Amino acid sequence: MTLQRSSGVLLHPTSLPGPYGIGELGASARHFVDWLAQAGQRYWQVMPLGPTGYGDSPYQAFSAFAGNPYLIDLTTLREEGLLHDTDFEAMPAFNPRRVDFGTQFVWRNQMLDRAYAHFIYGEHAELTAAFGAFKAQEAGWLDDYALFMALKTAHGGLPWNAWEQALRDRDPQALASARERLEGAINRVQFVQFLFFRQWTALREYARERGVQIIGDIPIFVALDSSDAWANRDEFYFDDQGQPTVVAGVPPDYFSETGQLWGNPLYNWPKMKEDGFGWWIRRFQGSLKLYDIIRVDHFRGFAGYWEIPYPAETAMNGRWVPALGHEMFEAVRAALGSLPIIAEDLGVITPDVEKLRDDFGFPGMAVLQFAFGGGDFAVNDFLPGNIKENRVVYTGTHDNDTTRGWWRHADESERHNFRVYTSSDPGEDTFAWQLTEVAFGTRAVLAVVPLQDLLNLGSEDRMNLPGTTGDHNWTWRYDPAALLPSLADRLRELTERTGRRA
Repeated sequence: MTLQRSSGVLLHPTSLPGPYGIGELGASARHFVDWLAQAGQRYWQVMPLGPTGYGDSPYQAFSAFAGNPYLIDLTTLREEGLLHDTDFEAMPAFNPRRVDFGTQFVWRNQMLDRAYAHFIYGEHAELTAAFGAFKAQEAGWLDDYALFMALKTAHGGLPWNAWEQALRDRDPQALASARERLEGAINRVQFVQFLFFRQWTALREYARERGVQIIGDIPIFVALDSSDAWANRDEFYFDDQGQPTVVAGVPPDYFSETGQLWGNPLYNWPKMKEDGFGWWIRRFQGSLKLYDIIRVDHFRGFAGYWEIPYPAETAMNGRWVPALGHEMFEAVRAALGSLPIIAEDLGVITPDVEKLRDDFGFPGMAVLQFAFGGGDFAVNDFLPGNIKENRVVYTGTHDNDTTRGWWRHADESERHNFRVYTSSDPGEDTFAWQLTEVAFGTRAVLAVVPLQDLLNLGSEDRMNLPGTTGDHNWTWRYDPAALLPSLADRLRELTERTGRRA
């Protein structure tokens, strides 16, 4: 992949404004694309788009292939006749600045139930044909996912390894019986996925026509309670009861003194190699239907991963285990061609990780909030002057504090180092824009800034605090009144001045 010098903005679609309690793939998304184009931005970076479960994290989805039903634009469904005015009469009062996922789970699913009923009992010949084509085209993942979700609902939301043995272990006769018994529920899940992909494809085409491409984020691991783990159990480390024997996480680091215990099942790399890494080929193939560029989260896990015995209370008692990332990427490249991948190479980065990244020419990442710590900060790879060209530079990511919040809480040594390095003394009101200017001015081929930093927002508007399940994680939404044309003009001027707009 060859990137041109350019820039973009990080914003998850759930953070878009709108009347129904969460960002959607309709008018507000198109307006944001228009604003990006006005601001001279070439990229919109999003987080994983999968269906979220407990904890609401987009990095713990029920499927590595499916889309999040919460993002389906209800206004579009009303315009298409799939929802009626009367369907909106019992709409809850939504907080315009925060997502209430509990309310979304109940109310939005009811709305999608109504949309499905209107589809089944109405006259929608064009949609019916398109839906049939979608089911046939995506059957490779959609059939298992739809059955998984129908069974999960039938079991009161219990994870698959708590179902009765025959279904847990995917006995063919039990699965055939379930498909027959749950035919309507399965078809409903498939229809909702059809709606998501139809709207996302339209939005992506709208963006492309305006010169904006999508950078999408895929987590390296899948969730324990996912259709991927259930349908591909032999490609992970599970015991006979469907319990993981080891799980994923990271050792103690910047974010946590006891490490992060993610709990995801770990890949059985030798088993995956036996079938030519078919699951990974399909996963990247699916991601390329969603995104123009794929940011692979926790890239270092493809060189070696932190294996934690299950069960465990923290991530401290783990060990590093080598992975078969090089062979996997070779297989994917042979099947799909050149891979448009950004490697999230943050954390404990060792020479084998750097070699894996550089052997395939993947751009790595640099985060400026990490640039000014430590005693001899001049040797920090993230220092603006040390950032190499084949990098993607960020002021911060979804896991960082906002840049304004970071400056407010930064150690005095970090503040001092920044002042010395930049020969400046920024105030809290000006620091976020100054760090944005620093990012755009680096040699890095691509600069990406979270929208919170462009809006100069504080810690209360950060997206996520790693290692926590706080009520505010993943819930932030921006005020549409803050997305001013004057800010777009200012960002465009910076983009042109730093040579990031062709």
